[in-house]
Amino acid sequence: MKKIVTTLFAVCSIVGLHAQTDTFSNNPQDSVAIVLPWPQNVQARLDTLMQDPLLETTQLGLMVYDLTADSVLYRHGERQLMRPASTMKLVTAVTAIDVLGGNYQYRTTLRYKGTVKDSVLTGDLYCVGCLDPMFDDDSMNAFVESVRALGIDSIHGQLVAVDGFKDADLLGEGWCWDDDNPQLSPLLVSRKNEFMSVFSQRLREVGIALDAPCTTGSLPKETLTICSVNHSLRDILYPMLKDSDNLYAESVFYQIAASQGVRPAKAAHARQIEKKELAKAGVRNVQYRIADGSGLSLYNYVTPELLTRLLIYAYRNTNIFMHLYPSLPVSGQDGTLKKRMTEPVTNGRVKAKTGTLSGISSLAGYLTAANNHVLAFCIINQGVMRNSDGRGFQDRVCTALCER
Repeated sequence: MKKIVTTLFAVCSIVGLHAQTDTFSNNPQDSVAIVLPWPQNVQARLDTLMQDPLLETTQLGLMVYDLTADSVLYRHGERQLMRPASTMKLVTAVTAIDVLGGNYQYRTTLRYKGTVKDSVLTGDLYCVGCLDPMFDDDSMNAFVESVRALGIDSIHGQLVAVDGFKDADLLGEGWCWDDDNPQLSPLLVSRKNEFMSVFSQRLREVGIALDAPCTTGSLPKETLTICSVNHSLRDILYPMLKDSDNLYAESVFYQIAASQGVRPAKAAHARQIEKKELAKAGVRNVQYRIADGSGLSLYNYVTPELLTRLLIYAYRNTNIFMHLYPSLPVSGQDGTLKKRMTEPVTNGRVKAKTGTLSGISSLAGYLTAANNHVLAFCIINQGVMRNSDGRGFQDRVCTALCER
């Protein structure tokens, strides 16, 4: 009997072929393996996953783009407006890298105006903040030691917090009151809005007398810099994306807002700049809403297609990609993906940003397929009662994309 091989991929797709091979024969001795070429085998696997019972009660938005072949590999509900959760940080990161550059510096400075004579500063100290989330105890010690280095043991003047970098809003629009929300103050120390009280206490601890309470105000002309604590955007991006740190993301959001020189910087300024960035990525005449930089807000709405287009744009822009890619969590190895996709087929092959809110689970980034094609993808599961269900589905999608 002749061996007959059927190669109709449409037929294979209809029957929901999950593996790379199948057989078509009534006689086991005459069976022949059908090997679907890439990408049809991948598309067939994803078609099978679309039958997951999870999707009977929840919404899915999915888009996969083959960057190597420059074509869409798979799509499902990719134009649905959905809450991105922390994959919103990708919009913040890409915009910041493109607009500010990876070498952009956060600067928190200590300045003074007055005279120093006989160990007495007759004048005021000014703490100028920029919402640096990395300003910590060591940074504060540098401020205090710089005052001591001037030989000062008494200050006849005020300690002034210069907080005009941003508006007075300490929380983002649409944040839930009962979340563990960061406070968005221009002057933070060890992530807390206690900068001036800690500074004055530390000065007293080293024997520097103060005769006036702390206050807020603007920076006058002709002040002198005593100390400057700097951190680069590169330093900020790593914990922002690897660990999904919301404070770091909001700090970047306000650096974007301040990039046009308007003070105080406002969230609305950042939104305008991010919309221009998305237009550069090809997102035009599309409905979406940006509320914050971290994805904490319930008012954020994007589509999987929007995030995928942004990832495509970043991949094609070397100056963006060189800073973005190393900062993404790596499957089975670090960040928020350290304990996910640890199997050999996916370990180290997926570099993507995770997202979790109540009812939302998302994953967006890049992966290397079995044929070494680089893929950009976005998966948003909405309406999931257990976020672990969403994560499990996303891991199965990535496995299907990585398998041979």
